[in-house]
Amino acid sequence: MHIVVTGATGNLGTSAVTALTSDNDVEVTGIARRRPAWRPPRTEFVEADVRSPRLAEHLSGADAVVHLAWAFQPTHDPLATWDVNVRGGIATFEAAAAAGARTLVYVSSVGAYSPGAGRRVDETWPTHSIPTVAYGREKAYLERFLDAFELRHSDIRVVRLRPSFAFQRASASSQGRIFAGPLLPRRLVRPGRLPLLAVPAGLRFQAVHADDVGAAVRLAVRATASGAFNLATDDVIDAAGLGEVFQARTVTVPPGVARAVVGAGWRLRLVPADEQLLSLLLSLPTLDSGRARRELGWRPAFTGREALTELLTGLADGEGGPTRPLRPGR
Repeated sequence: MHIVVTGATGNLGTSAVTALTSDNDVEVTGIARRRPAWRPPRTEFVEADVRSPRLAEHLSGADAVVHLAWAFQPTHDPLATWDVNVRGGIATFEAAAAAGARTLVYVSSVGAYSPGAGRRVDETWPTHSIPTVAYGREKAYLERFLDAFELRHSDIRVVRLRPSFAFQRASASSQGRIFAGPLLPRRLVRPGRLPLLAVPAGLRFQAVHADDVGAAVRLAVRATASGAFNLATDDVIDAAGLGEVFQARTVTVPPGVARAVVGAGWRLRLVPADEQLLSLLLSLPTLDSGRARRELGWRPAFTGREALTELLTGLADGEGGPTRPLRPGR
């Protein structure tokens, strides 16, 4: 089986390639903007941009295409991320069809879902996100594009995976750069170092280990099922849960105050994530992953707290991965 993976050198891409190549009958072509020194078995890397008009050539002969390429930055230039994420996503879907792939697996996100704080939802919950948040807007747009794509290409099995926040130790430096920036005092994020942790009131989220998302990608490629699948662990992390993970006393602050602080830091270019992303985080529903367990046989090996703890200890240690996007350091 020949599988092409876009975004193969990122957080989820490395985990997906590792999971896919655990099967001896699989050969992977990894699409990345920079060829890595990392050499997983039966994998060839191709330097290419997903917006390239020659993308279909790189997908030629693929039995399945897994689309993971995504740009979180620059948040100060939403047209740039729209170009990569939306135009690049559409180009990948169309190239997969042109190349004759029979299976398309798109890794979307909990961020595609419409607001539903405090609600537990399955895959039928609307995916309109919040239009003022670039990340959610882009995820939602690709969901709408795929609705029409499936009608035009009924011969292609389309799977949409919607994971919660995906963490692992190897992505610590990368995610620190993307969401926190260079001013993050890394030693203070190690569990047990902070005496007091401020948490926006109402914060509740789920986390999943990147390797468990990679396992879901492998199962989705091998399965016959189509449609959307939520990927999240059962444990929900709230203020009390964060206090346990950080081993710190927590104090809640009004969401408006938290948004004002984050927004000010973003406008001063002190932090890379803006207050709109925080608004999205506070609005998210809780995911029911029952369909993935029943139809894909997905069983996460890590709890959400274990995945988050890996990220925090990795940040404190300056940990990274074997590819340029995951490289250690600031």
